[in-house]
Amino acid sequence: MPLSISTETCWIDTPYGRLFCRRWLPLSISSNTQKPPIILFHDSLGCVELWRDFPQRLCQATGHEVIAYDRLGFGQSDAYPGLLPLHFIRDEAECFFAHLRAALKIDRFIALGHSVGGAMAASCASLYAPVCMGLITLSAQAFVEDLTLQGIRTAEVQFEQPEQMARLEKYHGDKAAWVLSAWTRTWLSQAFRAWTIERTIDALHCPLLAIHGQYDEYGSTLHPMRIAKLTTSTGQYLIVDDCHHVPHREAPEAVLEAVGHFLGVSSATVRTACT
Repeated sequence: MPLSISTETCWIDTPYGRLFCRRWLPLSISSNTQKPPIILFHDSLGCVELWRDFPQRLCQATGHEVIAYDRLGFGQSDAYPGLLPLHFIRDEAECFFAHLRAALKIDRFIALGHSVGGAMAASCASLYAPVCMGLITLSAQAFVEDLTLQGIRTAEVQFEQPEQMARLEKYHGDKAAWVLSAWTRTWLSQAFRAWTIERTIDALHCPLLAIHGQYDEYGSTLHPMRIAKLTTSTGQYLIVDDCHHVPHREAPEAVLEAVGHFLGVSSATVRTACT
C-alpha cells in the first residue's frame, strides 16, 4: 500500500518578490528518524504544477519530504524585475534558495533538478556542501552544446504558434512571454556560449546521480558523463532507454527506481509507489 502523504502550500517572502512553494510530507515517518527533504528545481519553462504527480510519487517511493517551488518570474511566484542576468544559475543558490531554506528551516537536504534546474541544484549542493546529502540531476546541461542550441531554436519556432503560447500562459499567466524570452534569449546569446557547470560550482562532495534520456533533444549523453565526475564522492550516471528530455514524465518508474536505489530505499517500497 503506498505511503500516505499530505500536501501544504506556502509563500516565501524575499527582497525580490514572493515565491510560491508546495510540500509533500509523508505521514508515517517518525520525527526521530526524519530524512532530509528533497528539493526540486524546475527547468527553463517549468513550475511547480508542471512537475505533475512526480513529487507525490517521489515522496511515496522514498519516504522523504519533497519540496518544490516556482522560481521568481515563473508559475505563481512574483514577476522577475527586469532581464534574467547571465549569472542566474548561481543566483538561484545564493539569493533565492537561501531565503527558501531559511523560511522553511531546512538543515540537511537533497537537491534534485531538471534541465537547467540540475545546474541550479548542483550550485546549491556546492554552496551548502556540509548539509547537502545528495545531488540528483535529470537531463541537466553541463555546457552549451550545439545540440542544445538547435533544440532551443526549434522550440522557439514552435512557440510562434498561438496554441503553444496559450499552453505556456496556462502555467505562467502574463509572465509567459518573459519566461520564453528568458530561456531562448539567454541560451542563444553569444555571451552565454562559454558557460559551463564547472564555472557555476566551487566543489561537490556529496553522492551524485545524473539521469539522462537516450534521445534527449537538448543535450547528448556527454552531459551526464561529465556531471558524474564533478563530485569527490560517488558519482554515477544513468541513460534511460528510448527517452527524451523529461525522463520523470516519460519513464517515471525507471527514474523512481534509480532515485530510490541511490537513496538506499528498498526496491519493494519503490515498486509499491510505482503501481
